[in-house]
Amino acid sequence: MTFNPISAQSYYNNYNNYMNRTSGDVSGTGKEEDPHKTGCECETCKRRKYQDGSNEMVSFKTAQHMSPQAAAVRVRAHEQEHVANAYDKAAQKNGKVIRASVAIHTAVCPECGRTYVSGGVTTTQIKYYNEDNPYQKDLKEQDHGKYAGMNADFSV
Repeated sequence: MTFNPISAQSYYNNYNNYMNRTSGDVSGTGKEEDPHKTGCECETCKRRKYQDGSNEMVSFKTAQHMSPQAAAVRVRAHEQEHVANAYDKAAQKNGKVIRASVAIHTAVCPECGRTYVSGGVTTTQIKYYNEDNPYQKDLKEQDHGKYAGMNADFSV
């Protein structure tokens, strides 16, 4: 392996190339940078829209555009709305949220190669207590027999 020493002359020439660059040239090489590195959006990213496909009252019921930089935060917030709705629904109908999970999906833009958040999926599982069910009543009576008298609270 050989190393080429950097002379003061070549160092300052590169500096001058950097100072006299074109508008899209950030590296000083005279080449244009990728649009996603400079903050510009390609046509595919400009036309990308997000829309909710569920039957719940949440955001994104109509298709909306958002920048790739903001998509991650806004999709996470949207999926959190679904989780909050599950907890509200469980509270209204004497239920308990057993599980709530959110999966955020990513994809790569075919035009500019930028990785972006393409959407999300929320999965919830709610357990409802049915006090009118005879099997539930019997189970409750059996539990009462097992647990009655297990804890004693004596005051002196």
